[in-house]
Amino acid sequence: MSEKTAVKQCTAYCLAHGFDINGLSKHLSDSSLIRIIKGSLMIEDEDTCSVVFSYGTVVHWNISAEAQTRLDKLLLAYAETPLPAVEADHFTFALDCPTTRINEDHIEVESSDPILLFSLSQGMAQSIKLASFETQALATINNTRYIPKSLAETGAIKLTRQQIAKIRGQLFLTKSDIILNYDLLDTPEFFWEYPEYESYYGVTAKYLEITPRTQVLSKKLETIHELFEMLADEQKHRHSTILEWIIIWLIAFEIVMTIIEKQLL
Repeated sequence: MSEKTAVKQCTAYCLAHGFDINGLSKHLSDSSLIRIIKGSLMIEDEDTCSVVFSYGTVVHWNISAEAQTRLDKLLLAYAETPLPAVEADHFTFALDCPTTRINEDHIEVESSDPILLFSLSQGMAQSIKLASFETQALATINNTRYIPKSLAETGAIKLTRQQIAKIRGQLFLTKSDIILNYDLLDTPEFFWEYPEYESYYGVTAKYLEITPRTQVLSKKLETIHELFEMLADEQKHRHSTILEWIIIWLIAFEIVMTIIEKQLL
């Protein structure tokens, strides 16, 4: 990369639930310099680089706004379930620095080694994916906040059985979507083969607080699970109540029919 001491732009995006890396690499193989690293795609062009991860994130290094828009549009063509709202983190960076570190969203990188940039990108991609999970969980909690409030104030949930079933379905989808992708927030397997680069990943993971944020996300998932269980109990209670009333009416009907038969005899 040229102009090593210049300050450049770096942006991480979460655009979708996932990308078709194989399809994308085939599309780009004739026109771009690409390499596939552990299921992720690195696109290089002179002094620019983009790292695309299969779980719907991309990190752009020194990409112009026009080129970034074109690439993001292409990514969405190979996306699985694009997000309604894009998550983004913006940084500046400089190369050829004495050491690799991050301070106030400025990344100092000691060399232009593509694998070093890939290692930094791993932490940035996890962070922006985590931000997407955080937004999803918080939106679900906020949208259902009225349910425990109603239960506390009136002792009842003023929803029909169908409405409760729909909300339970949404809660289950949110929880399962995050839990099924939870391992994405662990230390990437890439560093099992390249342990000498793990410290660079640690720079971004520590700065972006991936571990404590993951713990907070776990608490939010517990809140969603508790609400899910509460609605399940409410559904069971209503079903039991209906069965009890059916039994009561059947017994009452049988008593009435017995009385009528005795009167007729």
